[in-house]
Amino acid sequence: MSRRCELTAKGPMSGNNVSHAKNRTRRRFLPNLNDVTLMSDALGRSFKLRISAAALRSVDHRGGLDAFLAKAKDEELSANALKIKKDIAKAQAAA
Repeated sequence: MSRRCELTAKGPMSGNNVSHAKNRTRRRFLPNLNDVTLMSDALGRSFKLRISAAALRSVDHRGGLDAFLAKAKDEELSANALKIKKDIAKAQAAA
């Protein structure tokens, strides 16, 4: 399982641990990933995703999973999230 957000493509960053004596050693900053279940209003079902805490706040801010995926760029989404986005678009076009 990769350490990458399925909705925003946030991944690990690298940097330095800096001691009081200014000794530098390399380290990784990992994203705050959570396993969440989000409900789609258009499809009427829920989806399990591994997303960052910041992405979860963005989903709430935009008004749900459907609204978030409608504005999201395809390059940032995982294959699973991209399939969900296409299914939602089909359901909204049919309605």
